[in-house]
Amino acid sequence: MVQSDLPLTRDLVLVGGGHAHALVLRKWGMDPLPGARLTVINPGPTAPYTGMLPGHIAGHYDRDALEIDLMRLCRHAGARLILGAATGIDRAAREITVEGHGAVAYDVASIDIGITAKMGLPGFAAHAVAAKPLDLYAARWREFLAAVKAGEQPPEVAVIGGGVAGCELAMAMAFALRDAGGQPAVTVVEHGPQLSGLAPRTEAMVRRQMAELGVTVALEAKVTQITDRQVLLADGAPIPAALCVGAAGAVPQGWLAQTDLPLHAGFIRVGADLGVVDDDRLFAVGDCAHMEGSPRPKAGVFAVRAAPVLHDNLRAALSGGARRAFKPQRHYLKLISLGGKAAVAERNGLALGGALLWRWKDRIDRKFMDGLDDLPAMKTDALTGPVASGVQEALAGKPLCGGCGAKVGGAVLGDLLAEVQPPVSGDVLTGAGDDAAVLRQPGGGFQVMSTDHLRGFVEDPAMMARIAAVHALGDVWAMGATPQAALSSIILPRMSPELQARTLREIAMAAQEVMAGAGAQIVGGHTTMGAELTIGFTVTGTRNVMPIGLGGAQPGDVLMLTRPIGAGVILAGHMAGTAPGRVVAEALDVMATPQAREAEILSKAHAMTDVTGFGLAGHVQAICRASGLAAELWGEAVPLYPGAQALSDQGVASSLLSVNQADAPIAAAGPVNPLFHDPQTAGGLLAALPEDAAKAAQARLRGEGLAGHIIGRLEAGVPSIRLR
Repeated sequence: MVQSDLPLTRDLVLVGGGHAHALVLRKWGMDPLPGARLTVINPGPTAPYTGMLPGHIAGHYDRDALEIDLMRLCRHAGARLILGAATGIDRAAREITVEGHGAVAYDVASIDIGITAKMGLPGFAAHAVAAKPLDLYAARWREFLAAVKAGEQPPEVAVIGGGVAGCELAMAMAFALRDAGGQPAVTVVEHGPQLSGLAPRTEAMVRRQMAELGVTVALEAKVTQITDRQVLLADGAPIPAALCVGAAGAVPQGWLAQTDLPLHAGFIRVGADLGVVDDDRLFAVGDCAHMEGSPRPKAGVFAVRAAPVLHDNLRAALSGGARRAFKPQRHYLKLISLGGKAAVAERNGLALGGALLWRWKDRIDRKFMDGLDDLPAMKTDALTGPVASGVQEALAGKPLCGGCGAKVGGAVLGDLLAEVQPPVSGDVLTGAGDDAAVLRQPGGGFQVMSTDHLRGFVEDPAMMARIAAVHALGDVWAMGATPQAALSSIILPRMSPELQARTLREIAMAAQEVMAGAGAQIVGGHTTMGAELTIGFTVTGTRNVMPIGLGGAQPGDVLMLTRPIGAGVILAGHMAGTAPGRVVAEALDVMATPQAREAEILSKAHAMTDVTGFGLAGHVQAICRASGLAAELWGEAVPLYPGAQALSDQGVASSLLSVNQADAPIAAAGPVNPLFHDPQTAGGLLAALPEDAAKAAQARLRGEGLAGHIIGRLEAGVPSIRLR
């Protein structure tokens, strides 16, 4: 991804995907600060919006409506998204520790990680779920509701905590259970003498609606233990609960207490400018923060109102400007969902209720989410004035893709190699045309050698390094060889020496993890700065017997594929800002996963390759041409990445698609799915082997939690592909 000519000199890190940070990303994307590199750390690619959670639980909103797509927001803002939970901070070293990733350095950082509702009650961890974090609770609820609908669980729920959140969720769950055809038994368990956080008139309205929905309230009830079926009380009968939800108060994230951050009751102390009281490089906002001069309840409205101030003060901290104060309002409007499409509005002790107020709340919530979802389309430089012939056709209306979507077409490479490639001789047994060159070793055995590099398609250098390493190793694995050594080739965008060191450290650690896990040593490399991030590796491997090539397939062999296809269209959609964050994250996770075990299980294949830039059809064709066979592809058997088909149907495509379609035509009675020609990055292994051996390999793969899909058959005939 091409960077500005200005060097990157400062790292801004946003820890957590809370509402304030989401709004900062939206605003940052409209006017990024030159020279600042933005990083977001969050456990998942999306974050739930608090205001719509009760509606989602009740069934009024689907999952997509509820979730803020951080992946798309980060793309809009030019930020990298690191998927992992923050677990610590070293303020002296200016580093955030991220689970599964390591340390992430910062010059300025902001923390917006919300709160939790986890409770220390006996049995809570094993048998209950906290209402916060919201995403974990929402996922658990969806599973429970499905089990109730299937008759696998009774519709019995206990909610510990009789505040606004507990009452809202109890009514929402009761409504959904009743709507599903059950007779809900939902109980709100409150240790106090009355429901908390509600004005008397509001409480009366809420209690009436709870009664109508069959929600009971247990007041002055002390919970002693939670089991898989009951909530046990100090006094009174046990409360039946196939699902127990904790919603009693705001509990700070546990890792904060293990740091030297200034805390008040576990929450980060901040001043009027939202800066941490003793650290001019740190900010905190939302429920995890305690505003010293103007304490306020833990409510999302304050995080939303704080976002513009946080945005401006972060820019000031990065550039030496003046900061401004956040002045939260003293009173705010509470809009409380009543299970169905009705709500109560409360302000200054006054309350009104009804369906009209739910529609008002719905309008407010949708407007908020639309502001984070309706992002400007990716800008492309419009051509002005005359251009040379062929420019419009070459652009084909699409920007250049990253990963293997930026590859030169197979026909161009094939024609060139046929013209200039000299015949191999001596210890070099095979050259260009196979996955890797094969060299005879003086002491016996064989060595394979290959090189690959990838143009950046995500902003995270560590993720790019993992995927680039897996991608490069694919050629060695495809030949049945054991990885041996690697050289790195890295191009960094222009940046300060300090950011160079940080970036290279992350790249080196990620690459080393992949290469060492595969048995290869990184023995050197070359690093320069240029227009955009590019990472590549030259890899060698060894094999005692002749490595597997493209040309050994036999008539009757079946084709096995170890990974889904569709990565190219997902990455193209990500670049365009149209691919859902969950879809992108799932694909990246697969691409970053090594395939050493798959290669070992398939090491006796007659022919093998890895599916990369030329797409599935291009690599099937390569086996056909080298082996002198025809192929029949079984379209329904080809695995696809979740979300890839939907993006393709919307017209999203890689810039290499049309070239791949021309280079490897497929004969079919009807239209051919464009995904069969979609360029893959770190794609699956494609093996040709006898059907019995394929089924045995498939069983072994499944036994280890891996995938192996039989997608077609080879037969005698002119090298070609037809679709069944």
